[in-house]
Amino acid sequence: MPKELSTAKKVAEYLLQIKAIKLEPKNPFTWASGWKSPIYCDNRITLSYPEIRRFLSQAMADEIKIKYPQTKAIAGVATGAIGIGMMVAEALDLPFMYVRPQPKKHGRQNQIEGRYDVDAPTVVIEDLISTGKSSLQAVEALRKANIDVLGMIALFSYEFDVAKDNMMDAEVELTTLSGYNTLIETAIKAGYIEIDQEEVLKQWRKAPVLWSPK
Repeated sequence: MPKELSTAKKVAEYLLQIKAIKLEPKNPFTWASGWKSPIYCDNRITLSYPEIRRFLSQAMADEIKIKYPQTKAIAGVATGAIGIGMMVAEALDLPFMYVRPQPKKHGRQNQIEGRYDVDAPTVVIEDLISTGKSSLQAVEALRKANIDVLGMIALFSYEFDVAKDNMMDAEVELTTLSGYNTLIETAIKAGYIEIDQEEVLKQWRKAPVLWSPK
């Protein structure tokens, strides 16, 4: 089994095991965007499990060593990727900062928190990619500060076409440890969902804005 596939499946298994990802095709969740969804992902839960958080942070660190050996700093996207991002920075022995969605409205009005060096090529860490818009706000803030963003590493992606398009438009290279297709395959094999629910989950991912439970 290729290393990439093995890692993707193990990540999916971990997320399902600790219920960081919940699948409810018959009783869908409502996202903040208003979308109805048969899946809900909360990767912050991984921080509560030492073995899993170590595996995830090391897997991300290994990706960075291979793809971006010139990395000199790590930036986490607030708030979901602060914890895992700091662990990745620790594994690589690199400086860490995190980026807010918007500048603070008080104090120093920072959007980037932590010391940073414009001469330090930086990799952005994210926990979850949906449309990619919130993640790209962090990239925009870093670039505005004249920081060289090498790429983005995320734990999990819903693999929406719109996310791929947004990343391409922003000229950001995205790497994810695992994704929606691997998750569904893993969930079926492990008995988390029934085979007849597979089509529902696939149809939702194709058109999440239009989808509604039947």
